[in-house]
Amino acid sequence: MASGRADDSPLTGIARLRDTLRRLYHGRTKSAVRFQLAVVVIDLAIIGFFIATPVLSETPSFLWIDYSVAALVAADMIARLLASTDMLRLLRQPTSWVDIFILATLLFPQALANLGFLRILRLWSLAHSRALLTPLEQRGLIKWREPIVAVVNLVTFLFIATGFIYTFFFIDGSGIEGYIDAFYFTVTTMTTTGFGDITLPGIAGKLTSIVTMIVGISLFVKLAQAVFRPAKVYFECPSCGLRRHEPDAVHCKACGYLLKIPDDGV
Repeated sequence: MASGRADDSPLTGIARLRDTLRRLYHGRTKSAVRFQLAVVVIDLAIIGFFIATPVLSETPSFLWIDYSVAALVAADMIARLLASTDMLRLLRQPTSWVDIFILATLLFPQALANLGFLRILRLWSLAHSRALLTPLEQRGLIKWREPIVAVVNLVTFLFIATGFIYTFFFIDGSGIEGYIDAFYFTVTTMTTTGFGDITLPGIAGKLTSIVTMIVGISLFVKLAQAVFRPAKVYFECPSCGLRRHEPDAVHCKACGYLLKIPDDGV
């Protein structure tokens, strides 16, 4: 009888839950990959809400949606912690800091309203997580990881800059028209088109324009490099764990281990 009660103890239940979550978040089975794709789809829907937040913030149902998204983000964070073999290491990662900050803006939307545009960092967090990497590996598309990350970085900055410009320069009673103006200004500035029909006033506006141009050009260059420069294969070194190697590499450039990279480079 004692052993039966031990099997049903809360500790055993938690261990079983952690094992299930670990298989779902990090597994390679068909059910695990479907779960991971579902998580990515939900993340993209949440990111869509973040992009639309400046326009939706005045609607009556905004707080209900906001707190519902907060519950989803919190559930995902807790599940990932339980699925991790080293919780402290996971909490020290920048992606976890981003998620914690985003959760804070969702829980206190009024107090942190001016920082709401930073929620789009969730897109950057998604691009640097296993949630995106594992499906790519499953489908033999890991060589596209670097271009995808470069595109995500560019899009993330685009909407962060748009949100910042809208919040501090266009928000006063402008609604969706002001948000579109902010988006239009950001695109023309990042591409250095500079039509001049919309400008930001004062020294702060000029400094914002300068930063947007410099960072935007840098991200465009990074994207071009990721697409056109000779690709490196993704193959984890069994000795040191280095994942990126030259296509014709025989030895790992970090530790010298003899590599056996498959011909397809995946």
